[in-house]
Amino acid sequence: MADWLEHSVQIEVDAPIDLVWKLWSDLEQMPRWMKWISSVKVLEENPDLSRWKLNTGGLEFSWLSRIIKVVPHQIIEWESVDGLPNRGGIRFYDRKDSSIVKLTIAYAIPGILGKIMDNLFLGRAVESTLKADLERFRDYALKIK
Repeated sequence: MADWLEHSVQIEVDAPIDLVWKLWSDLEQMPRWMKWISSVKVLEENPDLSRWKLNTGGLEFSWLSRIIKVVPHQIIEWESVDGLPNRGGIRFYDRKDSSIVKLTIAYAIPGILGKIMDNLFLGRAVESTLKADLERFRDYALKIK
């Protein structure tokens, strides 16, 4: 049985909620700020499904993800339906002139990684990468603003 790890990171973005929501809800733009995500393709036949590819340190994973909950300007939640097991959500908090973005992800550690890596080390690496991703997102949003 696989171990699941969960991480939450958040950042304040000096941009209105409309812009922050618009950028995050366009899933195919994720590789612009998410270091390990090499591509996202929303399926034309079902826009609630998207094919994701992750590439880090020579390891590549892919999965099909389904959007399971959307509350405009507040929440997007997803879960994988094949490939790398993962789930999570992104929450948005309107602060009038700025927005708080909180990303929570959970993923099952693939057996091979569990055998070669310490989960604590892996967790720290993932969390620092997610924090850097949110900082890149903030910078990207500020350029668009």
